[in-house]
Amino acid sequence: MTHPASRPQPLRRRIVGGLAATLALPVFIRDAFAQATLRPTPAQTEGPYYPVSLPEDTDFDLLAQGRLRYTRGSATRLAGSVTDTTGRPLRGAVVEIWQCDQQGHYHHPGDGGKADPAFQGFGRVVAGSDGSYRFRTIRPAAYAGRTPHIHVKVKLAERELLTTQLYVEGDPGNERDSLWRRLSAADRALITVPFQTAADGLQARFAIVVNA
Repeated sequence: MTHPASRPQPLRRRIVGGLAATLALPVFIRDAFAQATLRPTPAQTEGPYYPVSLPEDTDFDLLAQGRLRYTRGSATRLAGSVTDTTGRPLRGAVVEIWQCDQQGHYHHPGDGGKADPAFQGFGRVVAGSDGSYRFRTIRPAAYAGRTPHIHVKVKLAERELLTTQLYVEGDPGNERDSLWRRLSAADRALITVPFQTAADGLQARFAIVVNA
């Protein structure tokens, strides 16, 4: 004969009991469970080539520098959103990107001043009410010692929330890149995205999650 204490609890009783246990937790613990739902985008080094002086153009289109037009490389539309870890859009967040040109040169005095003047190399936009942002640039190019990547920085008001790097999914240089390799598999997945064929070139989407 089965002792009453050893009988399985009815499903409803187990659910109610679990709910009661959850509600009994301190408020700050319950809030932590409710809010920490998204994994933050991992931070990476800024690197040596953040612009010393900004270009005349600092808009979303890195393929147009004044009257000049950059035609090398694969034109890419990069878009995404900026949210906090609860999924709340960060309206007004400033997203900056910078990268080398197709020949592997940055607009920076430390890189010898060899960058193509037609390539803007740096862009800055303000996230919309839904947290969205967009840029027009090129698929990042490799240079000595580094796999293709785009540098990304996110600011809100006077605070710098994130500096990271964006990688190309499937690029053979990733496995040889020391910065990419030292990331966990979960973190790699967050900053390594596909650059897919579109009607006017390539397109890539990068969701940015920050602790705000």
